[in-house]
Amino acid sequence: MRAGRIGLIVTLAVVAASAAEAQTNVGADLEAGLPWHVAAPQGASWSLECRFRPVIYEANAYNRSAWANRIGETGRGSKGGRLPSDNGSCTVTKTGGTGPVAIAMIKNGESQVAVTSDPARPAAVGFF
Repeated sequence: MRAGRIGLIVTLAVVAASAAEAQTNVGADLEAGLPWHVAAPQGASWSLECRFRPVIYEANAYNRSAWANRIGETGRGSKGGRLPSDNGSCTVTKTGGTGPVAIAMIKNGESQVAVTSDPARPAAVGFF
């Protein structure tokens, strides 16, 4: 009975250690990964959700091991940014206004672009 418990504890410790190693530590630089760009040339409003493999980052001087695996933004018109890692996917949803909304991402010279004019049909791109 005791040997079974010790084996279980060792197994849990190994799993926890491997999960922690799977997370990339990006330090304070949360925008060092894949670039994304939302375009809404006629000024439509949109919401963006991007997901990526988990990263550990320095949120502030007191919290140097915050964890994240997604970001969300809302906006109107065009805006760009970067994910914290070299993989991920982004989905943009039109929330109002006239005209289409597009999302684009680039990785290693390959680009992906998706466009939507329908708020019920989000546009998505991604590299994993």
